[in-house]
Amino acid sequence: MDFTFTEEQQAAVEAAKAVFAAVVPDSVPSPALTPRAVAEEFDRGLWAKLADSDLLSLVLSEEHDGAGLDAIALCLVLREAARVLARVPLLEHCATAMAVQAHGGPELAAALLPGAGRGGLVLTVAAHGRSGHEPAELAVTARREGDTWILDGLQTAVTWAHSADWIAVPAHTTQDGEAVIALVARTTEGLSLADQYSTTGERLGEVTLDGVRVPAAHLIDAPGAWDHLRQLLATGTCALALGLGENVLTMTSQYTSKREQFGFPVASFQAVAVQAADRYIDLRAMEVTLWQAAWRLDASTGGAGGPLPSAGDVAVAKIWASEGVRRVVQTAQHLHGGFGADTDYPLHRYHAWAKQLELQLGPAAVHEEALGDLLAAHPLA
Repeated sequence: MDFTFTEEQQAAVEAAKAVFAAVVPDSVPSPALTPRAVAEEFDRGLWAKLADSDLLSLVLSEEHDGAGLDAIALCLVLREAARVLARVPLLEHCATAMAVQAHGGPELAAALLPGAGRGGLVLTVAAHGRSGHEPAELAVTARREGDTWILDGLQTAVTWAHSADWIAVPAHTTQDGEAVIALVARTTEGLSLADQYSTTGERLGEVTLDGVRVPAAHLIDAPGAWDHLRQLLATGTCALALGLGENVLTMTSQYTSKREQFGFPVASFQAVAVQAADRYIDLRAMEVTLWQAAWRLDASTGGAGGPLPSAGDVAVAKIWASEGVRRVVQTAQHLHGGFGADTDYPLHRYHAWAKQLELQLGPAAVHEEALGDLLAAHPLA
């Protein structure tokens, strides 16, 4: 078995490192000191640099002026983005573009993908339903009238909804209850946005759809399309958690190597070293389960199977990511002492982002239940 990344995937990592090298996590006010949003929208300057480096078209096919890379390449770039807490809708944008490319019709692809690859159009996705604790597709109904679909319902905590040009809205049809994805322009009549705020201090949107009319060409009804997009979002969230956790452990190593107690660096104390080693093991488990999930997502589109559907690998990765990133930031706070809570030091920002990623698309318990259901439905014996 060859577990090395391809030359193209490694080139994507190098490009991402170059773009994110100048990004600092404290470029916006601290969420701990800001009662509302830390900024009105995402980092447009960084977004332009990502577009100029062809990282927004990374997962698009050559037909749409992209590099034709896969979910693994996207996760590699997301990992680098999380190290600096990059404030861009990279995951939502690219995952939605991948769904449109794989499952949408030619009219929809032509309308969205060229602009998405250049960064001129920003895509996001509503993935949390009404409360974040239910399947998102159940929060919106879609009924057909001729060549138009009419959407009614509500989606909460939509990332970058106020800044996006198009929102991918999962829904269920009133006729047979099948899950579909509607691509809705943010300015469409009947769509309204209300402010919400994340743990990270970012501005989210509560999206209400009241009789929103969507052309049939803008609705994706391919079987499994929403399930695959949701799995891609969960896997990308694991990549963000991994990159964040790795940087936090690096910060902790550097701090404990310099901080002295009783005349010795605290990193030389056995209790400190053991805790750091445990968190390193967490990160390696997060990493291996992430790449397994990303590989299964790419392989499943090519027909490759396994003892469980790819959703099983994604569930395992999200369990490790949710539990692992929480333990990493908690240990980091403990080993930093009071310094870790200093709002002039970036660790508290990483802690806030880690809590958001831990719960995003469901905490570990939700994915443990999903994994149990899959095991019950697909006996391994």
